[in-house]
Amino acid sequence: MKKIIIALALVLPLAVSAQKFGHINSQEIFQQMPERAQVQQKMDTLMSQYESQMANMQEEINKKITDYQQNQATMAEAIKQIRGQEITEMQQRYELFVQTAQQDLQKKQQELLTPVYEKMQKAVKAVGDANGYTYIFDAAAMTYISPEADDATPLVKKELGIK
Repeated sequence: MKKIIIALALVLPLAVSAQKFGHINSQEIFQQMPERAQVQQKMDTLMSQYESQMANMQEEINKKITDYQQNQATMAEAIKQIRGQEITEMQQRYELFVQTAQQDLQKKQQELLTPVYEKMQKAVKAVGDANGYTYIFDAAAMTYISPEADDATPLVKKELGIK
């Protein structure tokens, strides 16, 4: 048993020193990927469409409210109730539309970004395999990075064709 412990004590430092660690700045890489700009453009277009529809709906609600306020003194009680209900229902539809739009935007963003992140992950793997890294960490998640640690960011950028 004592011989095994001594053997492990001698071999473990060699095994640890044989490992090669690197780090990347995934945010920097992501920001420079051309696909990110395409995703942003698609998201901006979609958001613009939703904003336009929301503005139209809000304008319609505001017209109904203004009309109701201007004419409520001359309206019969039953008509006041119906118009008040119409305004309430329109506001509820608007709120539902806003919630649905937010959910759709989040879903679309995830759908568009997933292939971009997968591409970056494949590039990191290719760099790791090609350069013999045991681990490549994301610098954003690290609390300390030794000056001796390899910055693999330039290698990943090169793999992705980013200058």
